[in-house]
Amino acid sequence: MKSSPSPSPVSKLALAVVHEPERALPAPAGAREEALRFLLQTAADAGVTVIATRPDGDGERQLGQAWPFPSPFQVTVRTVSLSEGVDRVEARARRSLERLGLPRGDTLLVSQATDLAGVDGRALWDRLNALKDRGLFRRIGFCATVEDGPALLARRFQPDVVQMRANLLDQRAHSSGALSELAALNVDVHLSSVFARGLLFMSGESLPSHLAEHAPALSRIRRHLAEARVDPMQATLAYTLGLPGVSAVVASVASAAELRAILAAAHAPRPDLDWEALALAQPAALAQSLGAAARSAISNAA
Repeated sequence: MKSSPSPSPVSKLALAVVHEPERALPAPAGAREEALRFLLQTAADAGVTVIATRPDGDGERQLGQAWPFPSPFQVTVRTVSLSEGVDRVEARARRSLERLGLPRGDTLLVSQATDLAGVDGRALWDRLNALKDRGLFRRIGFCATVEDGPALLARRFQPDVVQMRANLLDQRAHSSGALSELAALNVDVHLSSVFARGLLFMSGESLPSHLAEHAPALSRIRRHLAEARVDPMQATLAYTLGLPGVSAVVASVASAAELRAILAAAHAPRPDLDWEALALAQPAALAQSLGAAARSAISNAA
């Protein structure tokens, strides 16, 4: 009796396309559009099936103009903040599909779990359920951190999908037991921030000032990987793709060249590493710093 072949690691790989200028080469608008089409076609040819989007900037419209035809992708859409009102959340989710050029999406995620924990959380969830019942989205869920108590929220709202942050530096999604608890509830788990906003690839000299305190620990981790002759991208993908109970690992990518590097790292043999030794001792502090920096960047761009 023949054993079934192991699934390709790309079967769990999802992509979040980055549109920020600092991640892309300067080019005329037409060249950028062609580069995005080439990136998406490269992903489709490699067997990637999930694309994760956000409702900020012009990224949704750009993707909508660049899908391969026929598109093989299942698209995940995120809501705007509940602070804008439940009606606005629903209207913007519908608008996201229009901008993406899609009659329906695969998954609609509440962008932050705190929206569900508030007084209007149930009303928000009812709206998402209504969109699902109308066939506009196949599944609904929410994004959460370890501090949000994702399993408790999952028991209350019964989502199809929960998205959490996880990477080599911050392994709390696994070590806290959250992944196994969600798996026991038959919830699909998507992991995001798998490259820790690029920290794994930065030297101490290039770290932003608000992250300087983490330089010694990051240097130790990079040295550990170098001694094992393992590339940081290969290590973090091996760690996240290998976690039990995870159905998708969302990797950010800005070009076809970056995607090819990610695909090569994902297909590399899984290294024999002491994963726990590669985690930061205080990952919550790092996550807080990264979150503050991201909010500041969004505020400055608004």
